[in-house]
Amino acid sequence: MGNEEILRKIGERIMLRRRQLRMTQEELADRMDVSTQMISYAEQGRKAIRPENLIKLCAALDISADYILTGSTGERECARIAAKLARLAPEQLQKLETVIDCCLELAGVSD
Repeated sequence: MGNEEILRKIGERIMLRRRQLRMTQEELADRMDVSTQMISYAEQGRKAIRPENLIKLCAALDISADYILTGSTGERECARIAAKLARLAPEQLQKLETVIDCCLELAGVSD
């Protein structure tokens, strides 16, 4: 995988998480104290993110650098999801587990 493809995938993950949080590029830029153009370029995969901005980005999006850089889910992502799961009622958890099992089955992942 070449640099252009890596930057494009990083940009996709940034945009996906920002949208998941219902945040605009302007809001993210404000939280990071950077320009909106920097966010736009990063999401488009046009420019690499400097290390100091990567740290700000991960804090603003509450996500790990591993996920942004490689797409690998880390402890931070799992902890965030676990905290949400803890707020569900037992019957909701059972239904969600069924959905997860179906997704794993479709992905060819077994227990």
